[in-house]
Amino acid sequence: MIYEIRSYIVQAGRVPEYEKHFEEALPNRMQYSELAGFWHTELGPLNQVVHIWPYEDLEDREEKRAKAAQGGQWPPKGKELLVSMTSEIFVAAPFSPVLGGGQKLGNIYEMRIYQYRPGTIPSVMERWEEALKGGRLSLSPLAACMYSEIGGLNVWVHLWPYTSMKERARVRKESHELPTWPPKTREFMISQQNKILIPASFSPMA
Repeated sequence: MIYEIRSYIVQAGRVPEYEKHFEEALPNRMQYSELAGFWHTELGPLNQVVHIWPYEDLEDREEKRAKAAQGGQWPPKGKELLVSMTSEIFVAAPFSPVLGGGQKLGNIYEMRIYQYRPGTIPSVMERWEEALKGGRLSLSPLAACMYSEIGGLNVWVHLWPYTSMKERARVRKESHELPTWPPKTREFMISQQNKILIPASFSPMA
């Protein structure tokens, strides 16, 4: 399975307006394929919306996007509100939960984005799979793990739901008391980023 992560910067103060346009157009779009989730940033890059679409493969993506555009109701209105748009294709790690499907996992989501050295993603996946078995998932669920295929390369994204920032702080503190966490991948690390995301009211993962 692949995921398309689309990240848009919206004009300051106009995220609610863009989300309204997106919500109005979404029922038509979902006749063709599922939306995994839609969020806006609370911490990290401001005025950003992030939406994730699952597909079987690139051919499936191309076919479904073409069908959705034929009706003239997609993409949503509000293009004039957008400052920039990026799209990246990620492949789900073999051990990743399936993202989407109407799962309601948390009130906030933390998206962590790691850049690793070229050629190290297979080792990263092996070490992550082992580390996740070491007790981290008993503290809070994992929404998804994936690596980049198109866009910035050697990028590893993991998405974690929490009920609140307070729960996030508690879980992260307890996780660092585990001997197996974080995964032993720092030798491969180039950079780290994170975003705190709030699901839109219409997001399947709200």
